[in-house]
Amino acid sequence: MSRPATPPPALPPDERDRRQRAEDWGLAAERLVELAYRLKGWRCVARRWRSPAGEIDLVMRRGRQLAFVEVKARADLDVAAEAVTLRARRRIARAAIMFIGRHPALDGLDQRFDVALVRPWRWPVVVENAFFADD
Repeated sequence: MSRPATPPPALPPDERDRRQRAEDWGLAAERLVELAYRLKGWRCVARRWRSPAGEIDLVMRRGRQLAFVEVKARADLDVAAEAVTLRARRRIARAAIMFIGRHPALDGLDQRFDVALVRPWRWPVVVENAFFADD
């Protein structure tokens, strides 16, 4: 009979608090970005869509356009933009392919990859067509 797996060590309380604050800020940033898109006539198709390839923060649609949106919340815009690395872009592109595979009715839409940069107490900066699937 095998022994049960040892649970991972618990995080120190201050590290748990830091992670929770970061998670809360990320969720708030995603909600703010969704609102910014909605005010421009977009509707949300999916939030935090997960696949084996990775997660897509928001999938938004307006007419024949479908935007896969990566949200980055940082104190500085440059730091937020730099957080969207080549690896992250590839992960998002792979996840988008899987998303379309699971939602074939959306396959004929014009697709783009946006990056939304969020700073505290500021309206999001949305970079449309921030990258392409073959980057």
